[in-house]
Amino acid sequence: MECQDAGEKENGDVECSRLISSTPDSQKSTQTTSELVDLTIIYNKIKFEIKFCLDENVGQLKKHLQNVINVPHSLQKVMIKGLAKDERSLRELGVVKGAKIMVVGSKLEDVIAVSVPDPQEAADDKASAVATKEPFCKQKIHRKVLDKGVPEDAMPGIINTKEALPPFPLSGMLNKAGGKVRLTFKLELDQLWIGTKERTDKIPMNSIKSIVSEPIQDFEEYHIMGLQLGTTEASRYWVYWVPAQYVESIKEAVLGTWAL
Repeated sequence: MECQDAGEKENGDVECSRLISSTPDSQKSTQTTSELVDLTIIYNKIKFEIKFCLDENVGQLKKHLQNVINVPHSLQKVMIKGLAKDERSLRELGVVKGAKIMVVGSKLEDVIAVSVPDPQEAADDKASAVATKEPFCKQKIHRKVLDKGVPEDAMPGIINTKEALPPFPLSGMLNKAGGKVRLTFKLELDQLWIGTKERTDKIPMNSIKSIVSEPIQDFEEYHIMGLQLGTTEASRYWVYWVPAQYVESIKEAVLGTWAL
């Protein structure tokens, strides 16, 4: 769908006309106008000035930006009052003329560079996968944490539901050592903050190679989740008692929909 300048109005706004439909019998076209405005895109601390229609959606904006910032649309995350969903229009999200929009994401070559494992490590991973087929919750390394039961401050879990990430950290979970852990999604920085009582690790999202998760038997409203921070499975950071309704949103926020 293309937008063309239809001239400037008296107040200085620019509009673009879009062909919505045509009727072969009458050969008449129905036209609507959609406001074309100046926007500032901020990517990697660099500003890009563009003109775009407010009635287009976020997914269309990503495709437009693909050649502007040299990042595939599937790897982009557009930040408008938090992570913006592809199907929402800019107008619906409250974008106005002169607005600044932050975009985060990794260039394809960077993703490929950090995703190629060492051949020997890949072979070791394959052998490990064959040897370990039992569910996570049955494995001895995880039982020592799970056997302690659901933490008293665990967030409520809901099965068969997908919810967007809340505007506050996910807390009430445990790490492999049995310590309290919270996850903070700093989407504007493209970082995941893993916080414990002792420290907070700020992890670039593009350094997380994969995320695995499985529901916990008899507590299916919670998951075990492994964040792979290196090139092998041995580098997984395990988080226990993750509310099930946030699992898919966590994967989308960290990996992008292209990796799911």
